[in-house]
Amino acid sequence: MNQVIAQIGWLLVAYLLGSIPFGLVIAKISKGVDPRLWGSRNTGATNVARTCGAGYGLLTFVLDMAKGFVPMLIAAAISPSAVFLTATGLAALLGHMYSIFLKRKGGKGVATSIGVFAAVTPGPLVWSVIICLLLIWFTGFVSLGSLGLVATLPLFILLAGDFSFILLGLLVLCLVFYRHRDNILRLARGEEHPWRKDAFSKEAQTGGQT
Repeated sequence: MNQVIAQIGWLLVAYLLGSIPFGLVIAKISKGVDPRLWGSRNTGATNVARTCGAGYGLLTFVLDMAKGFVPMLIAAAISPSAVFLTATGLAALLGHMYSIFLKRKGGKGVATSIGVFAAVTPGPLVWSVIICLLLIWFTGFVSLGSLGLVATLPLFILLAGDFSFILLGLLVLCLVFYRHRDNILRLARGEEHPWRKDAFSKEAQTGGQT
């Protein structure tokens, strides 16, 4: 019973940790900017990079990744159960996407997802990150790279023979695709903005929907 209570308590903590809006805090402190009012109007690393600069975007990415990585490490110390680790990863990710501190709004979950899987399936994650980077390099679209990452991750987990986290991979795929639904529509219409400094600068000034 005590272990069950501890696990439920940790899931709540993981959600709260995931809810910390690092992107908003960094943008406010560094530039006095609210990223929810510019660009894609979310608090994720890409939009912080767009509105405040690449360095601040990178810092946001690292901290958002830690929101997934650290809770998973602590969860593994509480219980090695794949079910518990899956629940912890989802709690952290849902906190990031639907933050209690941002009226259930937040980022799109890619950095936090990377942190989650870095803790439990680092090998398959490396291959998915490579796919992500190649897609961004050849197409210029961060959104397409992000979608490629979560779409291939369950496959690489399967190929690695680690069936414990297939369900987590599929659930993260669904959540990230859902959060990127506007990007998917813009990609289909040819209206998505590529990763270019000049495009970001223009979008930040006009409040465009990248």
